[in-house]
Amino acid sequence: MSHTQTTIAALLAIATSFYFHFFSDPHTKYSYHSLFISTALSDNVSIAHHLHTLTRRPHVAGSEANAEAAAYVLSVFTSCDIQSHMASYQVSLTYPVSRTLSLTRPSPTPADSPIITFPLRQEIYDGDPYADVASQVLPTFHAYAKSGSVTGPAVYVNYGRVEDYATLREMGVNVSGSVVLARYGGIFRGDIVNNANEAGAIGALIYTDRKDYGGSDAKWFPYDKWMPPSGVQVGTVYVGTGDPTTPGWASSEGCERLSYEEVEKAAALPLIPSLPISAADGETIIRSIDGKQANEDWQGDEDAPLYRVGPGPGVVNLTYTGENVIATIQNVIGVITGTEEPDRFVILGNHRDAWTFGAVDPNSGTAALLEIAERLQKLQKRGWKPRRTIVLCNWDAEEYGLIGSTEWVEENREILASRVVAYLNADCAVSGTGFHASATPQLDELLKQATQQVQDPENSSQTIYDSWVGSSNSPVIGRLGGGGSDYGAFVQHIGVPAADVHFGGGYPVYHSMYDDFIWMEKFGDPMFQRHVAAASVWGLLALRLADDEFLPFNYLSYAYELQKCAKELEDEVSGKGISLAPLFKSIQELSEAATKIENQKKAIKDARDWVSIWNRGHFKVRELNDRLMMAERAFTDRDGLFGRPWYKHLIYAPSKHNDYGSKSFPGIDDAIEEAKNLNTAESWHTVQHEVWRVSRAVRHASLVLNGVLT
Repeated sequence: MSHTQTTIAALLAIATSFYFHFFSDPHTKYSYHSLFISTALSDNVSIAHHLHTLTRRPHVAGSEANAEAAAYVLSVFTSCDIQSHMASYQVSLTYPVSRTLSLTRPSPTPADSPIITFPLRQEIYDGDPYADVASQVLPTFHAYAKSGSVTGPAVYVNYGRVEDYATLREMGVNVSGSVVLARYGGIFRGDIVNNANEAGAIGALIYTDRKDYGGSDAKWFPYDKWMPPSGVQVGTVYVGTGDPTTPGWASSEGCERLSYEEVEKAAALPLIPSLPISAADGETIIRSIDGKQANEDWQGDEDAPLYRVGPGPGVVNLTYTGENVIATIQNVIGVITGTEEPDRFVILGNHRDAWTFGAVDPNSGTAALLEIAERLQKLQKRGWKPRRTIVLCNWDAEEYGLIGSTEWVEENREILASRVVAYLNADCAVSGTGFHASATPQLDELLKQATQQVQDPENSSQTIYDSWVGSSNSPVIGRLGGGGSDYGAFVQHIGVPAADVHFGGGYPVYHSMYDDFIWMEKFGDPMFQRHVAAASVWGLLALRLADDEFLPFNYLSYAYELQKCAKELEDEVSGKGISLAPLFKSIQELSEAATKIENQKKAIKDARDWVSIWNRGHFKVRELNDRLMMAERAFTDRDGLFGRPWYKHLIYAPSKHNDYGSKSFPGIDDAIEEAKNLNTAESWHTVQHEVWRVSRAVRHASLVLNGVLT
């Protein structure tokens, strides 16, 4: 064969390859996506097995049991032919050493004053199949609580919010020197403790009120879903993110660390002792409090005693001693390398560690993640290969403060910031009925499309989207400003588009020893079909992001959301000389840039000649996708939020006084709150500065979408 014939043959081979790649592949990506969510690949029995295996023992971060759970996840990934490894970190964790709580009810004769000593123990019920391992459950405590012993009159503070303390001041109640009693359910527990300290309290007790967690017919687990009277919600009171001794850098072995004194000065750890207590113990303390009657919305259920605010006359003695240790945690990472764009990552993440057995939180999500891994293996055996790389992450030490995911993001910050397409999270994947999702707004349309393809686990005649929408015109999609799960480092620190999905909402046995496989089997998901559906939606989102030629992002949704949030600011700053014009102008520019890039996408799709196919596959599509991917990064600012520099995102970050609270424009919101308190010209000038900061960030996002230098 001549040189000319060889060249022609090679060109024909390339042309044939392009033809079949673009036009004639009988097994298109979308046929694989349909197969992924079909009953042929899903397996509720396998999911139930995974959950049962993961929840056989309590597995708090840093424990041997959690290391065994990590090994199990790794073994499943490996058996699915997924290239996997563990990423370990040495992090600062705390465990309880001792704690006591007593209540004194003063009488005219001090020697006759009765003292009640609380057992601080969650009771094992008759027939509990986990009774033999219940001793492995840690004593009830708050992670990172300050050690100390305090004695003071009890004051009831409702949910312990800033506005609750304002109400107490209006009632003439002085909290200084008291031990406050707050109930769970309003804000993050760490903020409850911090708010108490700022109000002058010397200690804090947080209990699970029957009104919120205990049901109204005196039935509780194992006979109903409700928290037993002795049940206690444990958890962290650290208000930061990641290892508190390594803020902003990874906790690798031998790394630089802050001392605990330095951490306390940074206001990341609480400054007063605290304990979580049960509904029964909380009600006992409530009965010891006199003083003014609490407002109607502060009262308990119909069977509860009358709630008064105090102070006292009941006097509480709280003693807590904790131990700080440097412990090893293990993230399990699995990688399915993309064939066409291996340097673009779609990441799915769920954490593994639990305060106790963790059937809902977090291992319903872990079981779903393992189900996704098994389905992806089945797809690969049928010939599917992802266009972009898919990364499966099982995080450790989330419960202590999103530590595993944060350390990994901090260690890999530059690679992730330049390569991650999106992060998809599931934490408590299943706790009951009803689908819920939160996302950065450019993923809204993708969420709707994915849920329109997956069957509703409660009603096979409709899709998840149908039940999600209900009687409204469109579904409610939350945002990711709160600090409640592992999307935090991705969205709020490096600016990655993200989504979080789950079935069910808050559940009564949250963070207690009753969050076990039996509760899930009886009340959370008896047939494990909700787990199947969660895996289907979660995995389908990943497949679309990994396989779609054009990234399925729509920034028109983002512009609309920002416009709505900006309008809500108008009442907040009315009459204060604050101009929101720069913000509205930048949002209009974002809308125009979003429209322009959609038109460019359509133009590339419409071009079908060979030259445009070559350009589309190798240059134009890649360049356009990079603009879509990087626009979210533009919402971050290198200096971060004022006083909270780790949070770089100027659109979504936690509320200053509620880590669970999701706020749009958090810097503006913080500045407005401060200005309302100070009401000085300088404080309102700071508000205007924050408006300008956000306006610049939004404009930067528009410039990225446009892709043209000014």
